[in-house]
Amino acid sequence: MSADLALLRLLQLASPGLPVGGFTYSQGLEWAVEAGWVRDTAGFCTWQREQLHDTLGGLDWPLLARLYQACQDDDADAFGHWTRFLLANRETAELRLEERQRGSAFARLLDGWQLAQAPAWRDSLELSQLGGMAWLGAHWAIPLRDLALGHGFAWLEGAVMAGVKLVPFGQQAAQTLLRDLSAELPTVLDQALILEDHQLGGGLPLLAIASSRHETQYTRLFRS
Repeated sequence: MSADLALLRLLQLASPGLPVGGFTYSQGLEWAVEAGWVRDTAGFCTWQREQLHDTLGGLDWPLLARLYQACQDDDADAFGHWTRFLLANRETAELRLEERQRGSAFARLLDGWQLAQAPAWRDSLELSQLGGMAWLGAHWAIPLRDLALGHGFAWLEGAVMAGVKLVPFGQQAAQTLLRDLSAELPTVLDQALILEDHQLGGGLPLLAIASSRHETQYTRLFRS
């Protein structure tokens, strides 16, 4: 695959139009706003920056690298292992359900493209969107670093769009947040890609509390 086509495939994977339900989740932000933990753009920026460094940098990106390598090595056992590790590190039922639902949507997308998978791969692909991105990234020969940055920007854009509805703030503020927070992605990625296996994991108590409380929030716009 040419570099140009790999770039276009990456843009497709990072697009908000990808039918995996990215904009139906707030990852605890809805409760954080309800509780008054996030009140304005500055509060949102702090909330999201902590997740960028802890969750994205300490868990999602290192696992994306391992899942991607497993795909390149055609190692379904390693792929399954790291997929289960990812789910074990989603600290609430709601966050685990989100990961599974988005993974299932990704697997259906692959089915629609008739990219048939052996059962060992298919079962794991059902469990996480991150695994689907790793598999397609390797399949389409998208360089790992590019794939990770595309995934990170899509994650960040989804969070900012949730903030527009919930905090709320306007589109000008949203684009400023995207500009400022995305500037931190390359440095965080550099650190994420050198982590050893025993260093993997994220843990933000307020995020876990917000996600747990959101499960029973009286009124809500988002699924999580």
